[in-house]
Amino acid sequence: MNRYSRQIMLSEIGEAGQQKLAQSSVLVVGAGGLGSAVCPYLVAVGIGQLFIIDADTVSIDNLQRQVLYRENQVGKSKAMEAQKTLQELNSEVKITTFDEYFSSENAVELVEKADIVIDACDNFKTRYLINDVCVSLDKPFIYGAIAEFSGQVAVFNYQQGSTYRCLFPDEAEMIASQKEVVGVLGVLPAIIGGIQANEAIKLITHYGNPLTNKLLTLNLKNNQMSIVEILVLDSCRRVTKTNFKSLNPDN
Repeated sequence: MNRYSRQIMLSEIGEAGQQKLAQSSVLVVGAGGLGSAVCPYLVAVGIGQLFIIDADTVSIDNLQRQVLYRENQVGKSKAMEAQKTLQELNSEVKITTFDEYFSSENAVELVEKADIVIDACDNFKTRYLINDVCVSLDKPFIYGAIAEFSGQVAVFNYQQGSTYRCLFPDEAEMIASQKEVVGVLGVLPAIIGGIQANEAIKLITHYGNPLTNKLLTLNLKNNQMSIVEILVLDSCRRVTKTNFKSLNPDN
């Protein structure tokens, strides 16, 4: 009660909301910039179980924005090092990590474990795979993307709402347009990842209005934020497990 007293004081959370958080489970795909912001706040607020998957290792150029890591962790597994740090933040949360890629071979098993999936990845192939598995298993997922000074957040597949394919239906075009390396202002993932964490708390405790059927965009150059409506396309919800092999990001 002492640990979570400041949020229990909020009438929108209260003891009932805190109990819901303690009974919840979240899968975070990616432990990089966005994951470094999302995971600590989910652990701090007291979610019951956190799953993290990332096959990457910490590099020196990560430290400019991935503040979950330290210089002495360069070269080590992001997933494993993240677990150590996060467990020190809150030993009450059960944290399970997977030092591997999120792929068609493990996607269904991983998503089945969680109530909510948070997209903290950095490529379109993985994002489409997350979307399609979540649609198939009827799990909400919280989308986040960052580049240079701008970021986006949306809540997909919540209560039969819009999906990632409703927003970006042309998968081939999106994948072809992706650049291997883009600049990112160091504070940007902290802001976007914080919003993603907040959306997860909303879905779990049922306070406020989640970003379902909406896309939030933020530009740090001028502090401009906007929210636009996303049209729900029924055709985008017709996803089966037969799609997964073609969407394997390892291919």
